[in-house]
Amino acid sequence: MSGVAQLLITEFTDPACPFAWSAEPARRRLQWLYGEELEWKLRMVGLSSSPEEYTDKGFTPERLSASLRSLSERHHMPMDTSVRPRMSATVPACRAVVATRLNEPELERGLLRRLRVRHFAGELLDEQSTLEEAAEDVGIEPAALSKWMSDPATESALEEDLRLARHPSPEAVALEHKLASWSEGWRYTCPSYEITRASDGARVSVPGFQPLESYEVAIANLLPAAERRADPDGVEEILAWAGEPLATIEVATVGATDLPSARQELGRVAHEQHLGFDGLWSLAG
Repeated sequence: MSGVAQLLITEFTDPACPFAWSAEPARRRLQWLYGEELEWKLRMVGLSSSPEEYTDKGFTPERLSASLRSLSERHHMPMDTSVRPRMSATVPACRAVVATRLNEPELERGLLRRLRVRHFAGELLDEQSTLEEAAEDVGIEPAALSKWMSDPATESALEEDLRLARHPSPEAVALEHKLASWSEGWRYTCPSYEITRASDGARVSVPGFQPLESYEVAIANLLPAAERRADPDGVEEILAWAGEPLATIEVATVGATDLPSARQELGRVAHEQHLGFDGLWSLAG
């Protein structure tokens, strides 16, 4: 591989979105296949600024539980489907991700991951303890994160993310069934990708939850000479490459194998942290 990013993927997402969580196996596979040929940029969507935004629309903890159960059964990402004590806002967690982007950018993706893990384990994303413990998971002092989050620069950057999420590209709007409506038009659903070729700015919009093949078609059209990395030799190589615990379906997708085979191999060499119906795997020892 060239070592120089030839495509920029702007990923519109939110820590609480179960579709974005369910799309992680596909994203991991793209990372494995194309490596440094791809540069990733996160943009937060901000699904809700208060719990009432959900409850006013009739979306209750009971409905959330049923939705998570359905999605976990269909897409195999682990989610705790217990009924939560209340709905929670997602904007505080989005603010934490943006604050980390501005101050410790190499930890931004890791913090997003830990917020997701805690959310889908049943924690509330607008609780200070959830934000602090996720920060500690990636080596950020909670006091530092709190300071970053209160910085006006963070608020400005978050507002820009939310603005961009609510002004999708014309190409994305052509697929409005993959977008969500709001009072002034359309916004990206999670995850949505805007894939831009570095050499000339040519762009392909891939809005909303999509199968892996959709992303590969977009990449092939923008970068037909892209080098594809060979499939990994086994689950140990995948977990060492990831550098963090992965769900069974993430390992299976990266390894281009099926769930039972991946789980069987993982059981020989890795430790499982239970989550929902499945778990997250780390190399033993």
